[in-house]
Amino acid sequence: MTQEMATPDGEMQELKPAAAGERLASLDFIRGFAVLGILAANIVAFGQPWSAYSWPDAFLTGHDTTADWLWVVQFVLIDGKMRGLFTLLFGAGMALFMEKAWERGATRTLLARRLVFLLLFGLIHYFLIWRGDILILYSVAGFGAMFFLRMTAGKLLTLGLIGYVVGALFYALTFGSAYFMAETSLGQAEGMEEARASIAEGKQAAIAEDAAEVPIMTEGSYADFVVHNFAEHAADPFNAIFLFVFETLPLMLIGMAFYRFGWFGTGGDTGKRRAWGWGLFLTGAGLCLWLALWAKAGGFTYWGTLSAMMAFSMLPRLPMVLGLALLLALYGNAASGWLAERLSAAGRAAFTNYLGTSVLMMLIFHPWAGGLWGELTRPELYLVVALGWAVMLAWSRPWLAKYRYGPLEWLWRCLTYGKVFALKR
Repeated sequence: MTQEMATPDGEMQELKPAAAGERLASLDFIRGFAVLGILAANIVAFGQPWSAYSWPDAFLTGHDTTADWLWVVQFVLIDGKMRGLFTLLFGAGMALFMEKAWERGATRTLLARRLVFLLLFGLIHYFLIWRGDILILYSVAGFGAMFFLRMTAGKLLTLGLIGYVVGALFYALTFGSAYFMAETSLGQAEGMEEARASIAEGKQAAIAEDAAEVPIMTEGSYADFVVHNFAEHAADPFNAIFLFVFETLPLMLIGMAFYRFGWFGTGGDTGKRRAWGWGLFLTGAGLCLWLALWAKAGGFTYWGTLSAMMAFSMLPRLPMVLGLALLLALYGNAASGWLAERLSAAGRAAFTNYLGTSVLMMLIFHPWAGGLWGELTRPELYLVVALGWAVMLAWSRPWLAKYRYGPLEWLWRCLTYGKVFALKR
C-alpha cells in the first residue's frame, strides 16, 4: 500500500514499496540514453549557424535529398524528445533528492542551494562554452517546481499535463501564427501588412545574426567568441526562460509524478506499463512523422520548419516522451551487458557528460581549435555525434569504477552541501 509520512518541514510525501535502488538504476539508464540523444539533437547548432537547427537552407554546406530525409528522421525521433526526457528526469531527480534530504532532517533550502549553483554552472556554460545551455532554464524552472513537492503523485500528473497543454497552445499561437501570416493567404488579407512586415523583419534579423557570426566562428579567436556572447546575447537566457518554461516546468512536475507512482521501478503491472509505453510512443511518432512530411512537402520554408519544431510538434511529442520514459524504465531495470552498463554509467555522470561534450564540440568546431564549423554536411555531423557517444561510453564506466561521482557531479555536491566529499572509492 501507498503510505504518507510527515516530513521535517511539515510536508506530506508519498512512499512507494519499490526499493530506491531499483528506481535509481532505471533513472541512470534513462539519463544515459537521454544525454547521448541530446548531443544528436544539438549537433547542428554546434557545427552550423543557429537557424540551421530547424531550417535546412541555413546550412553553409547545402542540404541535399539525403540530408532532407535525415532532417525528417531527427525531427521524428530526436528533436524535443531527448530534452523532454531529460526534463522529466530532472523533475524525478528533484523528488528523489528531497526524499533523501527529508530523511536526514533537511529542508528545501538545500535544494535551493543546489539550484543556485546549477544556475552558476549554466551561466558559465552559456557565455564561455555554448549558447545552447539548458541548465539556466532548469535552475529557474526548478525553483518553481520545488514548491509543488508537497503534492501527491496524482495531483502532480494532472497539473503537469494541464500545464503542458496550455504551454502547447501558447507556442501554437506565437510561432504558429507567424507561419500563417508569412506563408499562407492569411497574411495577404487586408490589415495584416504591419504584422506581416514584423514577421519578415524577425526572419531577416535571425539571418543577419547568423551572417554576423560567420567570421567569428570561422576566423575569430576564443576571446572574440566570448565578447560576442556578452555583447549580443546577454539577454537571451532570460528570453529563453520565458519562452521554454511553459514546457519545462510541466514536464518536471510529470517527472515527479512518475517517480512518486513508482513507474521508474520494477513493481506493479509491468505489462500494462509496456502497453501504455508502446501505445503512447507510436501514436506520438506517427503524428510527428506526419508533421515532418508536411514540412518537407512545403519545401522546408523558414517559418514552416520553425513552426513545425516550436509550435505544432509540442503536443505530438508529449506522448513520445512519456512512452519512452515508461519503456526505457522497464528496459533499464532489466537490461544487462556491456552497452547497458555503459549507458547507466554515462547517466550517473550525465552532468559531466553534458558539459563535457560541449567542450569537446567547441574543440572540434571552433576556428582556434579544430576549425570544422560550417564545413560539415548533416551526415558528416552525425559522424561527430558518433565520436561524442564513443567518448561518453568509453570514459564513464572506468571512471566510476574508481570514483564515487563524475567530476562535475562531485563538485556540484560539494558546493551544495558546503563541504568536501570523498571522491575516490
